[in-house]
Amino acid sequence: MSNAPTDVIVIGGGIHGCAAAFFLAQRGLKVLVLERDRVAQHASSRSAGGVRQLGRDLAEVPLAAAAMQLWHDLEAIIGDDGGFRVSGQVRVAENDADMEALGARAAAMREHGYDQEELLDRAALRKLLPALAPHCSGGLVSRRDGFANPYRTTLAFARAARALGAVILEGAGVSGISRGVDFWEVQTTSGKRFRASRLLNAAGAWGSRVAAALGDAAPLGYAPFMMTMTSPLPPFVGPVVIGTGRPLSFKQLDNGAAMIGGGYVGEGTLDGAEARVNVERLSYNVRTAIELFPILAEASVVRSWCGLEGVFPDHIPVIGPSSAANAYHAFGFCGHGFQLAPAVGSLIAELIATGASNLPIAPFRIDRFHGPNGAHAPAAG
Repeated sequence: MSNAPTDVIVIGGGIHGCAAAFFLAQRGLKVLVLERDRVAQHASSRSAGGVRQLGRDLAEVPLAAAAMQLWHDLEAIIGDDGGFRVSGQVRVAENDADMEALGARAAAMREHGYDQEELLDRAALRKLLPALAPHCSGGLVSRRDGFANPYRTTLAFARAARALGAVILEGAGVSGISRGVDFWEVQTTSGKRFRASRLLNAAGAWGSRVAAALGDAAPLGYAPFMMTMTSPLPPFVGPVVIGTGRPLSFKQLDNGAAMIGGGYVGEGTLDGAEARVNVERLSYNVRTAIELFPILAEASVVRSWCGLEGVFPDHIPVIGPSSAANAYHAFGFCGHGFQLAPAVGSLIAELIATGASNLPIAPFRIDRFHGPNGAHAPAAG
């Protein structure tokens, strides 16, 4: 067993584990991150990289707003901006039903005191997206949003955490967790044992397995969300574009290539940590993008990929304390946790260090799935 003093063991070396490790180390805590593969191996390096407030579940809006402030200051915080580009994000309406949905969303945001989502008519949408197909009738924009490089950002958090004394072990899968009188002991697949007074579960798609070892049941599914990259095209779109009636996430990178996603699911298994694309679903995703941006017909598909992500029935994560003393969770971000990572890492560090958080996390509690008799509670819409 390692004799090095450790305050917090973090299980999972994705962006949430690495961000939490950084903010914990910034508070002077001794941190050990255990990653079974490599830092940013799964969803954290294979996401679309959207830095998005637009369209968030209302429970996530305060976290997204806090995270956005950190994104705009990221280079000063960790010495790297993660490739963050402020492009704006636009949700596009293709018909009257879409436009009605966007109007209702804008009104609901205003009722809750938020003003970052601005409704666009046809002319305003055309000004932002001149290459968009003419049938689109309006949209909803969040102008401070954008996108970043998820792999670069995760590595930057890991590097900054190490610079503050955090230890990050790769190839250190967890094979057992046990509770002592005043410590947690974690055994790795290599047979090594580590102890710390506190434990953070940031194990992504595998988070429910760690939660179960702590005595917490969580109905976490998983999804290998797919992405496609095209060959380069001349510049034709600046903002990130999101669909309304049809799933789509779309952006053009600085090299002219277009990145297409939208939550389409490939094939995969947790036990083998495998993920592969589903060509039929991928083709529909690409066709949707071409119908919105006809110029894409001039490009070819260069590559496609997917990464395993944890998904809850209500499509928001678990963040906060475990039912077990001195244990905490931050997992199951349902394909939209990248932008939240700086705020979640900061609030988890605050929660572990002080016992409280300045951000509202009650909607993300792990026991929300269980009714008074232990039955699964209805999923939020």
